Amino acid sequence: MAYSTLVTIVGSVASTGTPDLPPALAAWFAARGWAPHPHQWAMLATARAGRSTLLIAPTGAGKTLAGFLGSLAALERDPSPRLHTLYVSPLKALAADIARNLTAPVRGMGLDIAIETRTGDTGAEARRRQRERPPHILLTTPESLALLLSLPDSFSMFRSLEAVVVDEIHALAGTKRGDQLALCLARLGSIAPAARRVGLSATVPHRAPLVAFLSAHGRADGGDVEVIEAPRGAEPEVRVLVPEGALPWSGHMGLLAAPEIYRLIRSARTAIVFVNTRAQAELVFQALWRLNDDGLPIALHHGSLAREQRERVEAAMAEGRLKAVVATSSLDLGIDWGDVDLVIHVGAPKGVSRLLQRIGRANHRWNEASRAVLVPANRFEVLECRAAVEGVATHDLDGDPPPPGGLDVLAQHVLGMACAAPFRADDLYAEVKRAAPYATLPRQDFDDVLRFVADGGYALSGYERYRRLFRDSEGRFHVASAAVARRYRMNIGTIVEAPLLKVRLGRGVGSTPLGEIEEYFVSMLQPGDTFLFAGRVLRFDRLRETTVECSPASGEDPKVPAYAGGRLPLTTSLADRVRAMLERPESWNDLPEDVAAWLRLQRSRSHLPGSNDLLVETFPRGGKWFLVAYCFEGRNAHQTLGMLLTRRMERAGFGPLGFVATDYVVAIWSAHQPVRVAELFDEDMLGDDLEEWMAESSMLRRTFRTVAVIAGLVDRHAPGAEKSRRQLTVNTDLVYDVLRKHEPNHVLLRATRAEAARGLVDVGRVAGLLRRVRGRIVHMALSRVSPLAVPVLLEVGRESVRAGEGEEALLAEAEEAALIAEALGLAEPASPPPQPRMHPLHRANARRDVKARGRALGIKGRATLATIRSRRQGELAIDE
Repeated sequence: MAYSTLVTIVGSVASTGTPDLPPALAAWFAARGWAPHPHQWAMLATARAGRSTLLIAPTGAGKTLAGFLGSLAALERDPSPRLHTLYVSPLKALAADIARNLTAPVRGMGLDIAIETRTGDTGAEARRRQRERPPHILLTTPESLALLLSLPDSFSMFRSLEAVVVDEIHALAGTKRGDQLALCLARLGSIAPAARRVGLSATVPHRAPLVAFLSAHGRADGGDVEVIEAPRGAEPEVRVLVPEGALPWSGHMGLLAAPEIYRLIRSARTAIVFVNTRAQAELVFQALWRLNDDGLPIALHHGSLAREQRERVEAAMAEGRLKAVVATSSLDLGIDWGDVDLVIHVGAPKGVSRLLQRIGRANHRWNEASRAVLVPANRFEVLECRAAVEGVATHDLDGDPPPPGGLDVLAQHVLGMACAAPFRADDLYAEVKRAAPYATLPRQDFDDVLRFVADGGYALSGYERYRRLFRDSEGRFHVASAAVARRYRMNIGTIVEAPLLKVRLGRGVGSTPLGEIEEYFVSMLQPGDTFLFAGRVLRFDRLRETTVECSPASGEDPKVPAYAGGRLPLTTSLADRVRAMLERPESWNDLPEDVAAWLRLQRSRSHLPGSNDLLVETFPRGGKWFLVAYCFEGRNAHQTLGMLLTRRMERAGFGPLGFVATDYVVAIWSAHQPVRVAELFDEDMLGDDLEEWMAESSMLRRTFRTVAVIAGLVDRHAPGAEKSRRQLTVNTDLVYDVLRKHEPNHVLLRATRAEAARGLVDVGRVAGLLRRVRGRIVHMALSRVSPLAVPVLLEVGRESVRAGEGEEALLAEAEEAALIAEALGLAEPASPPPQPRMHPLHRANARRDVKARGRALGIKGRATLATIRSRRQGELAIDE
């Protein structure tokens, strides 16, 4: 499909020609001995023509300046006071960074242009002034933009708008925040229809959806968006660092490589050490700090730290005062730190596009190669890292195309538009369909959403609390009251975090804020327990309301908080590359010898997974039977598959006892030997089995809680109070039960099922796997564990739920050694391991705990300790 005019920059000047630079801009470039890059000339030309544009350019190629050149040129010609350009960023920190970086050249050009930010950190006085006297350029986030558009004076504020710049557009499209922004763009299109739109991105695996996102029609074939692509620039230098000594069979943290990572930091000018989870960030930072005999300034940065601490780290990096920072995805996007010359990625990257985004933080210069080092944590991760390096070399960008927009986000937007002004249903429906995620929205879905926003729907319409809109005699919908509008603005946004508690060092007024951790983790702490947070060891003193009060501590074995936000899925493209590598022995020459030997031994003892088949091994061990499937579809998909397989095995009489899932493998253990294994993987498991499991488990309730919060059914915040997790859970569970009983097709239940299928259980990945391997199941019935199965079996039971943890740790070490020896053929298959003795009181408590956790996880029937462990493992291990 020819969805736009493609302007590819291949020479010195784009095909759109070379417009004249205004005098102030020309003088600024000349004073520095610079000239605009070809793609910057092209962006200026499309701005002059009033065309919307998607700019694809590598990090360091001047994307931000290119996006603003047209605005600066227009404001030099006419600097009259009005809001001319709106810049939208996925991160508050990125908006603030752009404001700093844009202010300097504007001052250097001598232009009288006001540039301000509007985020959740903006003070009340500044917010009021911005509405009365908007700056020329306003930098904001999707949430703050939605709030501004819900105000009655939004029409006068945005009527003069001439340009909207969406930075890091790939990070927004396909997310709920992207759905919210697309709806906001549709509203801006109604207020200021002549405003052009600019999208900026370094990595774009799917262009058409981004073109549609920017289009005023919400379609890729609208013909109103041009694509400008800059040359790639210098190719990145990426290598894989294998830690000294034997490579671990399992584990995700990469702590054994800490000495090598420290040496890399010491030899670099400035380094960013990326990890995949906040828990891993805490552990890696501690490991580096213990090695830091040189006193190097190394910092920690992740989303759960206090805003003040994150800002101090960002400022120190910008000023060149840090040698390294250990970070999660909180620093993935666009902040320009020119002194960074090395990116170290600890753990597998999970996707080529994500890796390229992180590599781009190094050098941040178009004509200099970015340097990156990948540090795998185990043997499977070596394969994934090698596959990622191949993907970078071939520019094989990955990622799934954006799904349709969420109905819960639409419900929030409908209420926001009513807060701004009364509307007619036909008019708002037409406007919503101009937002790309909702371009194919059926009218019935829109009407159902509108009915829900108006009175809650059939089952809830009798409750005053859910009557938020009323319809006048002319058919226009109005917000029910000023109180409804206030509640909406206090609860705006699509990010629903797990319940968080504030962490403070000390007690009372003089205590120091450190950040936030999840309530679930705190519920497992006893006074005196130690845990890692904010780069230090803390002692848990007490929980006072919503605050965790702590004191400094020391300890060799502190606990590490686990966060639900760290679930990074393995991309399909990267998984395909790993499978292809496994079936090509000639590609093993570049692998570490112990990894290559591991694969050779697997080939001789069993079979290797192929590109288009599914290897399933069964073998006895320790009085149980194991079934191991090498799917390579990511942990989320494997959790879903494991749940469905255990249901089938239960019906077949195999007596499943539990399962565990990693990014590469799912393993199930049972009381009896599985037979007719291929039949277990029939595609019909995605029918009744899936529906029954989703209905029985607590997953739909948790998903409904998120959907209900976003849709405005339940408030997160209320004037003078904040809802606790218990209040939210009780409220949403009650409503969930009412709707299931009295209105099973309610729009929020439909949204819940769609969200669960799309996000939490990765049904699409499972469906694709089952289609791909139909008739291609390779079943290897073995007499002992295979070498390739060792890593997943080492994951079994890592999360203990009973007393005697010290004894279990010793047993686990002995079990690991025995398992590896058995796989290598150095020992006979192991007999069942001895169980640690427990005091009768501990045993009774453990049994009660297991039953309670089973009910919480929706486990019925043959709920065993192993099942509980495996499911907790599936929920928490990626954050360990």
